Amino acid sequence: MTREENEKRLAYLKGIVSRLPDKPGSYQFYDETKTIIYVGKAKNLKARVSSYFHTEVDRFKTKVLVSKIFDISYTVVNTEEDALLLENSLIKKYNPRYNVLLKDGKTYPSICVTNEFFPRIFKTRTINKKWGTYYGPYAHVGAMYDILNLIKELYHPRTCRQPVTKEGVETGKYRVCLDYHIKKCMGPCVGKQGYEDYQKNIAQAREILKGNTRQVLKDLKEEMLQLSEELRFEEAEEVKRKYLALDGFVSKSEVVSHTINNVDVFSITSDEKMAFINYLHVSNGSINQSFTIEYKKKLNETDEELLQLGIVELRERFKSDSKEIILEKEVDIELEGVKFTIPKMGDKKTLLDLSIMNGKQYKIDRLKQAEKLNPEQRQTRLMKELQDKLHLPKLPYQIECFDNSNISGTDAVASCVVFKAMKPSKKDYKHFNIKTVVSPDDYASMKEVVGRRYRRMLDEEQPLPDLIIADGGKGQMEIIRQVIQDELNLDIPIAGLAKDDRHRTNELLYGFPPIHIALKVDSELFHILTQIQDEVHRFAIEFHRNKRSKRALHSELDDIKGIGPKTRDGLLNGLKSVKKIREADLETLSALIGPSKAQIVYDYFH
Repeated sequence: MTREENEKRLAYLKGIVSRLPDKPGSYQFYDETKTIIYVGKAKNLKARVSSYFHTEVDRFKTKVLVSKIFDISYTVVNTEEDALLLENSLIKKYNPRYNVLLKDGKTYPSICVTNEFFPRIFKTRTINKKWGTYYGPYAHVGAMYDILNLIKELYHPRTCRQPVTKEGVETGKYRVCLDYHIKKCMGPCVGKQGYEDYQKNIAQAREILKGNTRQVLKDLKEEMLQLSEELRFEEAEEVKRKYLALDGFVSKSEVVSHTINNVDVFSITSDEKMAFINYLHVSNGSINQSFTIEYKKKLNETDEELLQLGIVELRERFKSDSKEIILEKEVDIELEGVKFTIPKMGDKKTLLDLSIMNGKQYKIDRLKQAEKLNPEQRQTRLMKELQDKLHLPKLPYQIECFDNSNISGTDAVASCVVFKAMKPSKKDYKHFNIKTVVSPDDYASMKEVVGRRYRRMLDEEQPLPDLIIADGGKGQMEIIRQVIQDELNLDIPIAGLAKDDRHRTNELLYGFPPIHIALKVDSELFHILTQIQDEVHRFAIEFHRNKRSKRALHSELDDIKGIGPKTRDGLLNGLKSVKKIREADLETLSALIGPSKAQIVYDYFH
């Protein structure tokens, strides 16, 4: 597009903007192919749309959007709530390129109570209001089955699909099925259960589906007491069974005070690319809906903008008519007859915290799911997190860590473990026998090992690590720095993992002089770093233990030239100790290992 063509385009668009009304509504942007690329809503159409064409717009993505606009249309509505609803429906209809993407195409099941003479109750994903009344949808399928199973246990609604009519029952047209014989149906089709009794059960089932369990419990208790007064104890016992079953179900689902009724709770958890909005619906103190949707950001949308969209989407999806919405902070939105509450304490704050926790957990689960399908994504994320924490010049793909091991200076060894892409690369692990240090001097041992390690890597032109971690505090870091920077003139970042008085790792150190790097001890990155530390410690101790064991098993017989392991074992099996072998005469030795070998051993000790 030439400069003249672009100026002509902008002049045309600003002409449309100048004619926009100062009323609420929804606006649509079109590209050069007359395709809708963005849908928005506004309290004031003229003020909102004109803001896109201000010269001080600083968001890069917004500038890109404006460069693609070739035409504008709008729809005026009466209220901001209508504008929200219209925006939501247009986004779902046209799926514009620059609008947030609702990453959810699922159809959740509902429970249907049919309009038949003897109604049936079952789950379905198909909504046809001619068939009956629908409750739901249920985002948590397990909760839906819990309610269905409870209703079946309490009321035994029929499950057969035959069209039962009043005339058919009176004329004896039907026969009982297997459900009747196994006591899962009371046989209304053959008159075993009366019409009024069946309808009373269905009415109570509807109240349970609405969440009005407390009212049903109250009615059952009154009925049970009335039957007892009339000395109808068997019927009272049956009502008591229903009461206890329903009371047990309610006690499991109770989370807050029963004074909270018909309330919606919303919270948002977001990052640079995604936003997760959790929705809870509370009826009679119990949560009967819990659902999280996710939006993929396109234009750096704010949490407030996305929360507005999520509130409209979720209330519409779950057919909510709640007159109160609980939020974490205020949003610039007005819904007719709806009160917005921002609780600071109490049961409503407990509900809000629960919603926030659900949103964060959903985000974690989605991240784990994505990383399970693509493990490299997790490794890159952790490397990027460590790079940002330490301000490293590049991703720490190769990390090396050192540790020493000795007992009072004897059998001194050291080890180096290598992690690549946050995973142990065991083929690159190295063991070192300390050669130049006699006394138990950890600093001198570390200096020897680090120097040997990287001089050899330089000589063999091997790739150097992106980060070195010292299994210790400031002292170990300084020793490594002296070798790397002062002696070898290398520029390799050095970090340290320091322990507290209880020998538990509690901080990450970096820089010279070393400073403490903030890192949550329950974070995934901290767990990886402590895994590196534990691995180098294990590797060093294992090598030290093996070396010490070999020395402990060494026998003086191994020093006799001409005597091998087989001869040595024969002597030890026969005489049990080196002392007895030293004291044995030539004849005894010859009987065990032969005259020639016996002469060598005898000569050695005498």
